[in-house]
Amino acid sequence: MIQLDSVTKVYSMGSVEVNALRGIDLKIEPGEFIAIMGPSGSGKSTLMNILGCLDQPSGGSYRLDGLSVAQMNDDQLAEVRNRKIGFVFQNYNLLARTSAIDNVEIPMVYAGVSLADRHRKAVDALKSVGLAERLHHKPNQLSGGEQQRVAIARSLVNEPSIILADEPTGNLDSRTGREIISIFQHLNRDRGMTIIFVTHDPEVAACTRRIVRLRDGLVVGEELVNQPCSSEVVAGPESAANRS
Repeated sequence: MIQLDSVTKVYSMGSVEVNALRGIDLKIEPGEFIAIMGPSGSGKSTLMNILGCLDQPSGGSYRLDGLSVAQMNDDQLAEVRNRKIGFVFQNYNLLARTSAIDNVEIPMVYAGVSLADRHRKAVDALKSVGLAERLHHKPNQLSGGEQQRVAIARSLVNEPSIILADEPTGNLDSRTGREIISIFQHLNRDRGMTIIFVTHDPEVAACTRRIVRLRDGLVVGEELVNQPCSSEVVAGPESAANRS
């Protein structure tokens, strides 16, 4: 599904060049659940932006479903971001004065989905993350965990094949963070979605199936997780909603 060969990214800051990525080789198969780990400045956020087609590499090759991302024009890149990739961010990125259901409908507006279908799909997505009773609540009426579940529902409505999650539990307490992770485990296990976490948290990474470690813009290690944290230990979305 994803193949990066010798990918580099150089930022120019005046007369200074910053080598954020120095030659990344990475392959991600359909249905994988992986964590990209690294300390601050390791290049993981830059890599996420490239994987999500939010930025282009300075060098090397990025192929997504066999197609060269470098050959895509702006419209094609926007189509990939809207339909193939769902994004979940640490800060939720919800519109403050807009209800949960309206927040979830936003990607479908850009995709040209009819009003009736937008409403139906948004309701289904919110139900799937345990928020059937919170459809018309605004972000300031929701807990942090509920806001993140709205963000996850929003990432699902255009039925992407990949979800990119940047520090998805970073603003949550440990219990709520585990509840959010359980939703991603469900999406990977039961829907076969490819899930990519970008994180510095080893406990979060331990709940995936493969860990890729970055340092100074390079892949410095890779390991399989033999026993990912069990979803039996982590509450599912329905019980999470009942406790929020």
